[in-house]
Amino acid sequence: MRDFVAELEQRKHSGLYRVRRQISGPQQPLLVADGRSLLSFCSNDYLGMASRPELSRAAADAMQGNGLGGAASHLVCGHHDAHHRLEQRLAAFTGRSAALFFSTGYMANMGVISALAGRGDTIFSDRLNHASIIDGCILSRARVRRFGHGDPESLESMLSRTGGHKLVVTDGVFSMDGDIAPLAELSRLCRAHDALLVVDDAHGIGVLGPEGRGSLAELGLTEDDVPVLIGTLGKAVGSSGAFVAGPALLMDYLVQKARTYIYTTAMPPAIAAATCASIDLIEQEQHRRDHLATLIATFRQGALALGYELMPSRTPIQPIMVGDNWTALALSQALEERGLLVTAIRPPTVPEGQARLRVTLSAAHSRDDLQQLLNGLAQCRHLLQTGEEQAV
Repeated sequence: MRDFVAELEQRKHSGLYRVRRQISGPQQPLLVADGRSLLSFCSNDYLGMASRPELSRAAADAMQGNGLGGAASHLVCGHHDAHHRLEQRLAAFTGRSAALFFSTGYMANMGVISALAGRGDTIFSDRLNHASIIDGCILSRARVRRFGHGDPESLESMLSRTGGHKLVVTDGVFSMDGDIAPLAELSRLCRAHDALLVVDDAHGIGVLGPEGRGSLAELGLTEDDVPVLIGTLGKAVGSSGAFVAGPALLMDYLVQKARTYIYTTAMPPAIAAATCASIDLIEQEQHRRDHLATLIATFRQGALALGYELMPSRTPIQPIMVGDNWTALALSQALEERGLLVTAIRPPTVPEGQARLRVTLSAAHSRDDLQQLLNGLAQCRHLLQTGEEQAV
């Protein structure tokens, strides 16, 4: 126990200690966090779908007829027709032949990667991939090689020197930087070097592309170009769970091999029904994506004018680079004192020396909400200058 105590104390000393907030009421821009009303800019609810009454009604109606629990795994007696309808809907939405409904994005990445590669195979993973991708690679027991972030030349050099079964895996939109992978180039390389490409578009689905179909659809990349697409449903879609979509043969293979699909209880059918309702709205409501794009452009213009350093992102993820852990925490706390909730992101979530505030924007934010954030950032700019002076 003493070792654990010492590690916790070291985390506190280094500015890496994390605490949970207790949220009351619905997930929306104006949150009640630890009993206090705060304007949130740290949610992944990019389209403001999480508290839409249409989703609540769809879930309630489904519970009336089907009850709550999934009761069993999909391969026993838990695969409900609501799950089946959602999988068909997801396949059509993403332009894929078939889809599987997973309980979480983490379980989807763990299950898919470890099923598609194993001992004797090689996985090529972007250096800034999400933790669930990293853990899926480790679980697979395959050889893992990390290529430079968003660097096709780095990947091509590795692929050209490697034989055997090869799997390339990348985020579509990177969760901490907000940039988008060079998906067309990665697809070309995988075709040239006979590698299977897996893209986790957790932060692109709902936001990017025609009718919100994601970063692959934005580029016109089909199932032939990117055989395996993974997406989460708890972000822009506003519900819960995740999916993988691709050729029917590969989906059947995953039913046989993906341990995180086989050995877990199926999600409540009501969640599947609510997700179908959300996808209908996402397809129909382009105005929400248009409003979100306006907010993103306005934020970038305002924050850069204030002297903040931003990442080159055109997505709702807009990191403010700080560097020092304590300075990031101080800036986050100062904003909170002004009624603004913006989370400080520190190692190991991001590399050492790259602590930041991860601003995320939602279509549920108003222009006035955004102006409040910019006003708060203007009032707190001196904290970064103090941190820079201390670093010198």
